[in-house]
Amino acid sequence: MRLTLRVWRQRNADTDGAMSTYEVDGISPDMSFLEMLDTLNEELILRGEDPVAFDHDCREGICGACSLVINGDAHGPERTTTCQLHMRSFSDGDTIDVEPWRASAFPVVKDLVVDRSAFDRIIQAGGYVTAPTGAAPEAHATAVPKPDADFAFEHAECIGCGACVAACPNGAAMLFTSAKVNHLNVLPQGAPERESRVLDMVEQMDEEGFGGCTLTGECATACPKGIPLVSITNMNKEWLRAVRKAGKR
Repeated sequence: MRLTLRVWRQRNADTDGAMSTYEVDGISPDMSFLEMLDTLNEELILRGEDPVAFDHDCREGICGACSLVINGDAHGPERTTTCQLHMRSFSDGDTIDVEPWRASAFPVVKDLVVDRSAFDRIIQAGGYVTAPTGAAPEAHATAVPKPDADFAFEHAECIGCGACVAACPNGAAMLFTSAKVNHLNVLPQGAPERESRVLDMVEQMDEEGFGGCTLTGECATACPKGIPLVSITNMNKEWLRAVRKAGKR
């Protein structure tokens, strides 16, 4: 396959960026999108040019490091991570636009790499369990109803890639935050900090400068792990319950 790539290039957060055009040839349909970018970078290095910087790690759709907007879609035309997107999703002769996540809370570090440490600070605000629960118990020692276990596992699938933020027209992080809140709040181990968790994590999310949620649903559509939109409404109920409880103290 021969492709035309229009790639966002930006030296650092303090400089303006622009789209640069490159031609790549000999691309196998079985290559992943990141392997195609590797091929481009090999050619750029051989020409003495600066390779395109982009995030990646496991390349197995698990870690959430890869983060590209491809032809206007977070992670590209398939509902998967960029590393699991293969070039057979495109056609010979296509022109492909490649950009970083676009959100004020995710400033560009270089080229296609953005700073997603805002997510880390949201987790630090409450995405953990500090209540002493002892050593690892015997299996099934703590009874968890099957619907609650399924609900927790569904939300624990979030890999923190940020596609929800990139897809949202408001740049909101509600789907990410709600996934982290819900998967802990429904479990017995997370119950002692249920109210403080949702209040602190939502407060930190707002401080990071993410946009407001208007439930357009673009976040859930782009999520490669299928976190449902109802996750947000469930967190809103948790937040209201916590606010009312705090007001009664």
